[in-house]
Amino acid sequence: MNLTGAAASQRSPGSAMEAKHKLKLQRMRRFKANIPLLIMFIPVILFYLIFRYAPIGGLIIAFKDYNFYDGVINSPWVGLKHFETLFSDPRTLEIIRNTLLLSVLSLIFGFPVPILLAIMLNEVRHMLFKRTVQTIVYMPHFFSWVIIAMMVTTIFSLENGAVNHWVESLFGKPYEFLYNEGSWVAIFVGSGIWKDMGFSAIIFLAALTTIDPSQYEAAGMDGASKARQIWHITLPGIRSTIILLLILSMGRVMEVGFDQVYMMQNPLVNDIADVISTYIYRTGLQGAQFGLTTAMGLFESLVAFILIFSANYIARKFNEGLW
Repeated sequence: MNLTGAAASQRSPGSAMEAKHKLKLQRMRRFKANIPLLIMFIPVILFYLIFRYAPIGGLIIAFKDYNFYDGVINSPWVGLKHFETLFSDPRTLEIIRNTLLLSVLSLIFGFPVPILLAIMLNEVRHMLFKRTVQTIVYMPHFFSWVIIAMMVTTIFSLENGAVNHWVESLFGKPYEFLYNEGSWVAIFVGSGIWKDMGFSAIIFLAALTTIDPSQYEAAGMDGASKARQIWHITLPGIRSTIILLLILSMGRVMEVGFDQVYMMQNPLVNDIADVISTYIYRTGLQGAQFGLTTAMGLFESLVAFILIFSANYIARKFNEGLW
């Protein structure tokens, strides 16, 4: 027994070295096999380095009295002056309120729609009808907001709009859909949902394919209705995807797309349509107050950072965190 143990102990260093060498060879083969994929990934890395990470250094403008002559580095340091100016202006709170209102309403009413659409499309068994509906609901995503805004204006126009034609025939006079704050917000949220719901549903349709069909068969044999199958099988099956996208959506709560607001706003609804993106465009690009608008952008990013980490912290309590 001692001789056998001694022989084994003598062989173990060589066996360990051989296993280590095999593992190294496997890693090299895997790396060589993935070289084409890594090369394809290089443009993505460069995009994020150049257009996402490099501009972060420009946030120092929020603490400087920036001018083109001195540049970012040599412009005089003013500390928190821009933040004091920003939050001493009563209009700033109104702009933040408008941004949160439009964004939260879009999240509350817009987030569930792609989930419901994906579930309904998943239940369709007639493939031609399913593909036709998918094409129709996906199409608006590829239209620019210039086209969408033109369509919305045509539909809800006060004088020649299709909707007001029916309203006038029923009630005797048209309604100012685009010039009343309440109806404008509803149209804003609705147009955003209509534009993106089809494309967003693709992610949930992909998640639905991971659910084992045998679960539906077993539930059907037990007498579960279609509604109960959706509630107890479908929704729990895509819960992780829902939570993941919800966390990412929370990071965009302080963002309201400039294109949509700018193309749909008018002077009569500016009190509700003036948001952070339009403020930055008007004050920063048109008014050349770069330090002030950079301070607003930094504040927006800080709030988004807090929201996304808070949402992830809550999700981790249910073992569904993003990290």
